[in-house]
Amino acid sequence: MRNRIAAVALALAGATAASSAAPSASPPSATRIALTGTPIQGGTLIGTVPSGTVDLRFDGQPVPVDADGRFLVAFDRDAAPQASLSARLADGRTLDQALTVAPRAWRIERVDVPLRPTKNSEAFLALRKPELEQIAAARAIVTDATGWRQRFIWPRTGRISGLFGSQRIYQGQPGAYHGGVDVAGAPGDPVVAPADGVVILAAGHPFTLEGNLLMIDHGHGLNSAFLHLSRIDVILGQHVLQGQRIGAVGATGRATGPHLHWGMKWNDVRIDPLLLAGPMPGN
Repeated sequence: MRNRIAAVALALAGATAASSAAPSASPPSATRIALTGTPIQGGTLIGTVPSGTVDLRFDGQPVPVDADGRFLVAFDRDAAPQASLSARLADGRTLDQALTVAPRAWRIERVDVPLRPTKNSEAFLALRKPELEQIAAARAIVTDATGWRQRFIWPRTGRISGLFGSQRIYQGQPGAYHGGVDVAGAPGDPVVAPADGVVILAAGHPFTLEGNLLMIDHGHGLNSAFLHLSRIDVILGQHVLQGQRIGAVGATGRATGPHLHWGMKWNDVRIDPLLLAGPMPGN
């Protein structure tokens, strides 16, 4: 199993380079939106709009643009094959750019057992509802973070024990896919910020599923969530720098053993942290 996960992670390295490494060879012009990377399921694109752009849309939804024209968009794990960008210029012109989204070969495991229905007690639901409300409220916070512009680093180096997008199919019924990357570790191993950001949630007590949950906003709708921590070393509203210690590996919440679960979202889109951070150092 370990070798299989390592092989899949290494195979993703090529997609990583396309998604977040080299800048686009095409500079922005008055007739085109310049893009860095390749559209791919679970990935991101950083782009630059032409001077004079007054509105940018991604599949019809507004996208914030910085003063220098740079912006960020991302693609869900199950993103459709086609997407579009549309920029409206001050002179009334509209620039439309079609995007072809590359598919991913997700790690799918088919098992010949039925999917067990989830049975949540009233006591569990009473605890879970305010937790979900806190998470939603945190993701709605807009900060001045600019970490989305950086090349991300791994918050913890080690063996990748769980891949983003992996999924089990139970006698034809799909279970929920894995929404982040798991990195094995020992309790107390340090966890660092993968990019600059602002703390938008630092759980004051372990959540039922996530345990000690820490969330950091990187700007432009991009945020990271760190689950199962044994300790949180930062506070709500704190600005953190890339590489700064933010917590420690643990097994709080619903976890079978100590590890770091790193999840990322761009607005409501779940994305693959591996595509932003690149291959795990040492692998």
